[in-house]
Amino acid sequence: MSGLPLIVHLDADAFFVSCELSVRPDLRGTKCAVGGRERGIISSASYEARACGVYTPMPTKLALKVCPDLILLPHTSGIYGKKSREMFDLCESLTPLVQRNSIDEGYLDLGPCGFKTAAEIENRVRALQQRIWDELQIPTSFGIAANKLVSAIASKARKPRGFTVILPGEEAAFLAPLKISVIPGVGTKSTERLEKAGIRLVSDLFVRTERELKDLFGSGWSEMLRMARGEDDRPVEVSHEDAKSYSVQETFGHDIGDFAEIERIAKRMIDELMPAIRADGKRVKTMTVKVRYPGMENSTAGRSLTEATDLEAPFYPLVGALLRAAWTKRRPLRLVSVRFSNVEEQGTQLEMFAQTDERKRRLAAVLDKLNDRGKKGLVQHGHQLPKRRE
Repeated sequence: MSGLPLIVHLDADAFFVSCELSVRPDLRGTKCAVGGRERGIISSASYEARACGVYTPMPTKLALKVCPDLILLPHTSGIYGKKSREMFDLCESLTPLVQRNSIDEGYLDLGPCGFKTAAEIENRVRALQQRIWDELQIPTSFGIAANKLVSAIASKARKPRGFTVILPGEEAAFLAPLKISVIPGVGTKSTERLEKAGIRLVSDLFVRTERELKDLFGSGWSEMLRMARGEDDRPVEVSHEDAKSYSVQETFGHDIGDFAEIERIAKRMIDELMPAIRADGKRVKTMTVKVRYPGMENSTAGRSLTEATDLEAPFYPLVGALLRAAWTKRRPLRLVSVRFSNVEEQGTQLEMFAQTDERKRRLAAVLDKLNDRGKKGLVQHGHQLPKRRE
């Protein structure tokens, strides 16, 4: 094993809000959040708003009560996926081994870079952090360590604009004083149960006997102890699916059980992905919706169109049916994602409605340019607008 901290975890700070502020810099430093005004939820909040008690996904109505001067920003179609791709493209200018975990976080493996010292690694990653800010106006936090587990925890240690380096051999000492909830898989209910058993910090695990740990964690006790020591051998996985599929997912800060809200979120994901598909000169035929329950159990459902397209409208009617097919347990959800596959090159359409689709495509291209330039408010799909009061 290398004696250098070669695994980097990138975690964008308040990503959706940061994307909006990249075109509204006059609002930096204010209490603002991205979300719908009526019956909506907060999907991202600035750190100034968080300090007032606004969190994700708090109902907007409640957010305005706890923070009356909160500035609400509507979702801008296309900007989140675009900023995410540009951010990870900059990461790939440092190393070819980049794992895009989600729209706003991922891992970098610096092994191929040939760095000789930890100081050299720190300088190069700090330069990347600054470049992401200079070129995209997206603030980010970085954790650098010998493995994925510790780097991910380190990136969240000093947000926003955090930068934490854990040298090899210091993993256990870094984790020991942290709350037990930093360990992956230890959610709210598990934290409450462990705190009742007297385990509040990671270090509290080390004073328990094997029998006590087995009682608390069952057959997973040894894996829990391994993570508490900061041990992890998972590799950075570079996916080559980008040419075969397009996907985006959102993990909620709090579980969501409102079907209509999940449906709106999924449709907004279509709006984020389609501009990228058009920009790549592609069309897609199949859409898959995935949901994840709090216990990390996944369920998916997919459906294909008869003809591939690069337009949003043909996929909107599928969202509700796919959600119902995937979301069978009707428990609140932790995550939802949308994935487009069966990718084809754009070609000449021969079907009856080719001219109509081409007019829609030209209009979509104009709208993509307007959104790309930050012309907010000019382009709004129905599911992006707040519901009227009944």
